[in-house]
Amino acid sequence: MIALRWWQFVAWFRNHVGNRKAGMQNVTVSRTSLGSIALASGLFLCGSFPLTAFAASPTPPRSSASAPGTAPSQAQAAARAGVAAREKVVGIGGFFFRSKDPKALAKWYEVHLGITLTPETYGGAVWQQGAGPTVFQPFPANTDYFGAPDKQWMIDFRVSNLDAMVRQLRASHIEVTADPTVYPNGRFARLSDPEGNAIELWEPTRPKSAPQPPIHSGKSP
Repeated sequence: MIALRWWQFVAWFRNHVGNRKAGMQNVTVSRTSLGSIALASGLFLCGSFPLTAFAASPTPPRSSASAPGTAPSQAQAAARAGVAAREKVVGIGGFFFRSKDPKALAKWYEVHLGITLTPETYGGAVWQQGAGPTVFQPFPANTDYFGAPDKQWMIDFRVSNLDAMVRQLRASHIEVTADPTVYPNGRFARLSDPEGNAIELWEPTRPKSAPQPPIHSGKSP
């Protein structure tokens, strides 16, 4: 290991980076080099520093690189950028709203839409919704999409078979308006609960499955 005094460091630094007029505007110093220079600055004040600290910038350790064919996670990217990863919510854990008769309304949702009543104890089973897309979208204050102006929200339920659900509701004398249009993201229908809250039913478009290769018997032609 070679030790340099502070004046030797200054001469080395000028030679390495270039003079102020010709080099300082064009030279690009990597984060590793800046860290090494900062470390050396503190060391040469004490008399000397190791020359090996200013060898060519080391390559990142293999463990920090992503495996071939995979993208770095958000946490890894944030760590490399030197910033803390931000936490995000992972789903909707509950939907709470006011009702004139909470028990009767909850029963209506259970009977006609299959939503399990909230248990009265912590050990009870709660409604488990199926995995799928969820749209979260604020609307303008003057929207008429929810019906009457005093209605502040509308809930959308995903269904696997819109036609069957519409027939089932109509058989229970519940008025349902089915939209005949087939949109790129699926089909829709509208109804209201007994207290006039708007409900939308959505049958999402199923992703097209990849074509399957033909099945061969294994026998030679």
